[in-house]
Amino acid sequence: MVTGMSGAGKTSVLKALEDLGYEAVDNLPLALFAGLVETRPAAHRPLAIGVDIRTRDFAVPTFLSHVAALRAHAELDVRLLFVDCDDEILRRRFTATRRVHPMAADRPVTHGIERERALIQPLRGHADVVLDTTSLTPGAFKALLEGHFSLDSHPAFLATVMSFSYGYGLPREADLVFDVRFLANPHYDPELGALDGRDARVGAFVARDPAFAAFFDSLRGLIEPLLPRFEAEGKNYLTLAIGCTGGRHRSVFVSDRLAAWLGAKGLRVNLVHRDVDRAV
Repeated sequence: MVTGMSGAGKTSVLKALEDLGYEAVDNLPLALFAGLVETRPAAHRPLAIGVDIRTRDFAVPTFLSHVAALRAHAELDVRLLFVDCDDEILRRRFTATRRVHPMAADRPVTHGIERERALIQPLRGHADVVLDTTSLTPGAFKALLEGHFSLDSHPAFLATVMSFSYGYGLPREADLVFDVRFLANPHYDPELGALDGRDARVGAFVARDPAFAAFFDSLRGLIEPLLPRFEAEGKNYLTLAIGCTGGRHRSVFVSDRLAAWLGAKGLRVNLVHRDVDRAV
């Protein structure tokens, strides 16, 4: 089930899920949910169903009751994805495309955004995955979706490691955030500034910082005992965000090292460098 704020990217999510092998159905009336799901042969492709305020007979309690009814079927794996975005970015998107917000009518776009958020906010708390598209690049957007919803056979638990720039804001989907701005910055080295943390020379520069080894050991020591506890609580994904000033050097190198360590432990790892290709 895919829902969320208008303009946040629900249509793009459904298209991306189609590329992953899902059959996408958008704005299906709620009354038809059970019939669509329960009458499909098991051999059919998995379904991705889009639901939002435009859906006929939409109401939050009704929608949640349908989700609960489907989850009650032991043979179904039902997940709810909520697509969100910062209100100001939503306003800019509607203004740039000259689209009318479905809840604004003849009022300002901001009025429609506020009304919609107040109406559907309860859905966010019931979501298995919240995807905030405020600062996501197209590449990071696709990588996160593939990490959470790939149809390939993988272990259930997914660890997403994301590097980011504090200049572009905190990743809202992060469960744990680590600041590595205390490490020596390759940006000021004339030979390294134009490179990024995936380059071996940049990695060697960061690793030479006397503080790096102790920090990385402590980071692994913090995360390792948490993983089985998260799994025991039924959480099937964890997003770890590593931030630095520009999101190109220190955070990228540390994220690469952390992802490699998690992968060596047998976890399914999704590595995203959110801001590495942005202008500093």
